[in-house]
Amino acid sequence: MPALVRVRKTKGGEALPETAERLGVPRWRVLWTRSNCEQLVHDQLAAKGFDLFFPTAEAWSRRGGVRVRARVPLFRGYLFMRHAIDKLTYLEIRKARGVVRVLGETWDRLDAVPDSEIDAVQRLVRTDIPIFPYPYLREGQRVRITDGPLADVEGLLVRGHPKKGVLVVSVELLQRSVAVHIDCTHLEAA
Repeated sequence: MPALVRVRKTKGGEALPETAERLGVPRWRVLWTRSNCEQLVHDQLAAKGFDLFFPTAEAWSRRGGVRVRARVPLFRGYLFMRHAIDKLTYLEIRKARGVVRVLGETWDRLDAVPDSEIDAVQRLVRTDIPIFPYPYLREGQRVRITDGPLADVEGLLVRGHPKKGVLVVSVELLQRSVAVHIDCTHLEAA
């Protein structure tokens, strides 16, 4: 016997939500927030009953010249939300102070994050193991060194591992390059 599927009528011009959401399983969406407004957006939408995930970790920061341990966002400028979204819900989310937008093309074609990726981040956050934001670097990407005697040197990341990599600096006119082993924790995208 076929499974029961609820059919929702639209008022016209609306697209039906994606299949997973039609079956009552909302997907994880990404909210882009203004700088340092993640907590503000989280609090507003949580008060309205939205299921949100705001991953943070403890880190050292400087406040008024004093170093203190504080909670910092793991993904600055972003929050994750799992909620079925129709046009009215989308508009309600967009009205929250500090929200820039929900990632995706339009309200009915929003980008989704796989459950497995969110589950992995949630498991990391729940442990006592120290975690920290880390730049998303790929082999072949142009990067800049952020610390140490080579600070501000730019080059191409040839081989990247969690801690060690090879940075290639080229002189295009000569069509020659030099390479150096570097600590990948001191790199950022150029």
